[in-house]
Amino acid sequence: MTHDPVRIGLVSISDRASSGVYEDKGLPALETWFGDVLLNSVEFVTRLIPDEQSLIEATLIELADAETCPLILTTGGTGPALRDVTPEATLAVAHKVLPGFGEAMRAVSLKYVPTAILSRQVGVTRGGSLILNLPGQPKAIKETLDGIFAAVPYCIDLIGGPYLDTRAGTIDVFRPKSALRISV
Repeated sequence: MTHDPVRIGLVSISDRASSGVYEDKGLPALETWFGDVLLNSVEFVTRLIPDEQSLIEATLIELADAETCPLILTTGGTGPALRDVTPEATLAVAHKVLPGFGEAMRAVSLKYVPTAILSRQVGVTRGGSLILNLPGQPKAIKETLDGIFAAVPYCIDLIGGPYLDTRAGTIDVFRPKSALRISV
């Protein structure tokens, strides 16, 4: 079976990393995770930006509308700190809110740290793009994606995106039988 190519938007949101105070670790962690898991060829469209709501909104709109990324992941800016505005920006550009993603991401993180209840992660769609807010630390990014990604490919199917498939032994994608592609 051939695998559809996919463009994935990755946005690391950090005042200090975007200003060069320290090296961003979110974008490399995301690229590594997808390289290990997806069978599809991937083109990453990456952005490293500060915690500024209007800039986050503009970046998400650009990745969804102009860059046509069917999957956009943010990392960072989901806590209760005053500068953490990623969920507000994501909700401001959303066409539909998918509360189950935020609930599931927090449930996954609660297995590892009690402070997961402080996270305000959301999942939304904007047109043909699924936008998910992930935590900022590489370990937490992996844990969260490992816990929720099984539902992501079918969501992308439903919004008109490419058919995502994973390597054996990584994430078992769930699709109803009627949505499965048959190998020829």
